[in-house]
Amino acid sequence: MYAVIEIGAKQYNVKKGDVLDVDKQDVKEGKDLSIEKVLLLSKDKKVEVGQPYLKGVKVTAEVVDQVKGDKVISFKYRRRKSSHWTKGHRAKLTRIRIKEIESGS
Repeated sequence: MYAVIEIGAKQYNVKKGDVLDVDKQDVKEGKDLSIEKVLLLSKDKKVEVGQPYLKGVKVTAEVVDQVKGDKVISFKYRRRKSSHWTKGHRAKLTRIRIKEIESGS
């Protein structure tokens, strides 16, 4: 059994027990996060596709940690102009563990 969920502007293919890093969510560590934006559900070789979301289906996840992602370097260089700049960025992420996928039927 697996599902495709949407968190933020990104979509993730998840199954029970998966651990993944998603955009920062305002939930404390150890608390549960309920995800209602389920786009697709596959159960017993039956696939249900939502338009855009499935009704009555939700994914429950436990917040494991609030972390920072890897550093991303942005470098811009203009030849023969003596012009360049370097900027770095670390995204704030929430690490979650999928506990349960609940289908409406």
